[in-house]
Amino acid sequence: MTIKLMQGNEACVEGALKAGMTFFAGYPITPSTEIAELSAQKLPEIGGKFIQMEDEIAGISATIGAALTGKKAMTATSGPGFSLKQEGIGYGIITETPCVIVNVQRGGPSTGLPTSPSQGDIMQARWGTHGDHSIIALYPWSVKEIYTETIRAFNLAEKYRTPVILLMDEVIGHMREKIEIKNEVIEICDRKDPTSPPSDYEPFEIKKGEEVPEMVGFGKGYNFHVTGLVHGSTGFPSGNSEIAEEFLNRLIDKIEDNKEDIVKSKEYQIEDADIALVAFGCTARSALSAVEDLREEGIKVGLFRPLTIWPLAEREIEELSKKVKRIVVVEMNMGQYFNEVDRIACKNTKVEKYGRLNGQLIKPEEIVNFIKEGQDA
Repeated sequence: MTIKLMQGNEACVEGALKAGMTFFAGYPITPSTEIAELSAQKLPEIGGKFIQMEDEIAGISATIGAALTGKKAMTATSGPGFSLKQEGIGYGIITETPCVIVNVQRGGPSTGLPTSPSQGDIMQARWGTHGDHSIIALYPWSVKEIYTETIRAFNLAEKYRTPVILLMDEVIGHMREKIEIKNEVIEICDRKDPTSPPSDYEPFEIKKGEEVPEMVGFGKGYNFHVTGLVHGSTGFPSGNSEIAEEFLNRLIDKIEDNKEDIVKSKEYQIEDADIALVAFGCTARSALSAVEDLREEGIKVGLFRPLTIWPLAEREIEELSKKVKRIVVVEMNMGQYFNEVDRIACKNTKVEKYGRLNGQLIKPEEIVNFIKEGQDA
């Protein structure tokens, strides 16, 4: 076992390397810059490649390009840079290119609050690129979890041939904690190699009983055409409405049909709770402390924490709403996740939001006071 004092952004790089990352492209932006800096330092040591591009659009484009050659590739950014990457993310979705996009969130809109925490990109992660699609977005709350969820992000990207977003916030990215890395075998997923000979290979062909096509890298002797246009199994554009319907539905279904594998959440003292806090990232840490303080005063409060933000934990949230009388969604925005919880929760369960935009961390005592005020109302 290795024990280290590690920063969150550093744990992200270590997790990516453990998952097999050999390529990073990006552009420095606070508060994600350490991810680029450490990738630049560590990748050459293992024969990998780091490249600083001229902007964020080039960063996601190079990342997708590297992934198409067979590399496990990652890029990292924040706020405005994440906005710039959206068209590239859409291209990665429609070309089914596995890669990882890290977004260490900061206050916005525009340049906003560059060095302050925010959770304002929850909806951008889901709907930032245009068109109907599904997406996988994960949100750790500790340095150790950043390490493990980065590995999971790469595994899910490879397994489902899709870009995966790793959401963090400035607090989680910059905090330092003790992390124990056990000397154990960690499951690492790789994309499926073709079973067909090069002459018969179609890069988007779906084998019977499968939802995800096999994938080979460019330069391996196989014909491989990619396009941002709707396409059939050969990868060449198609204007056929039946092909479009089948293809676009499959892109959604390969994620939505596998929620049991993708969606993860944690519960704390929910069993006997009358009130549930819903929170993620740095805010969930404050929420857990608030739960402990309220329990000491005899108020039965628990915490529901989604590790997978997208696809939404609909079944888990619905079941939660059946157990409790009141749900309070605590997030550093004005209710982006609250709107989803409110939509899903049972109608006889009161759903409230407690949000903030000013870059100041939500403190446990503020949550405690909000819960008590609601009790007295």
